[in-house]
Amino acid sequence: MLFPETSHAAQTMEKSSRTPLHEQISSSSSSSISTKDVNPEYVIKILGFFKDMAVYDSAVQKYPSKDLYSLLLCDNLKALDIQHGRLSCLLTVKPVISNFYGGLHGGAAAAVAEKVSIACARTVVPEDKELFLGELSMSYLSAAPTNAKLVVDGSVVRSGRNITVVAINFKLTNSGKLVHTARATFYNSPVSKL
Repeated sequence: MLFPETSHAAQTMEKSSRTPLHEQISSSSSSSISTKDVNPEYVIKILGFFKDMAVYDSAVQKYPSKDLYSLLLCDNLKALDIQHGRLSCLLTVKPVISNFYGGLHGGAAAAVAEKVSIACARTVVPEDKELFLGELSMSYLSAAPTNAKLVVDGSVVRSGRNITVVAINFKLTNSGKLVHTARATFYNSPVSKL
């Protein structure tokens, strides 16, 4: 059996685990924490730690969608040129998609590579076929600093009846330096008629 104090603390922790982190942070930073079981100093230090580690960014609150990462990426990604088998985009490395060290987050780079490769593959694969991502490989060659602009070039390496392979290059606009490369393999299959 739990002691009454422990039981109340467990209930408080269970309730807070159901509340999204951004709501906990915004409510705790706007008003003082008034729980008897948790020392407010510790809570403020922990929330500060999350902010310092870039786990939380206030800019994320403006994206209420379930697929907020797509929205975050699309706000920073603009199409420059679309041709048959080729695609060029401009990516701005904003703090929202940066890591703790001030560079483009590796997960964000992989998500951009996936989106650009899908769009590039769609320039050669007809709409009557679905694309399934079978493999995505990334090479992180160098850091892309926050507020830098990158040109993300995608090109179809091979496209057949069942498979499409796309290569992606991330280059800094100011120096042309190659910072990331990626290769995506898609399986093409007819859309179900159910």
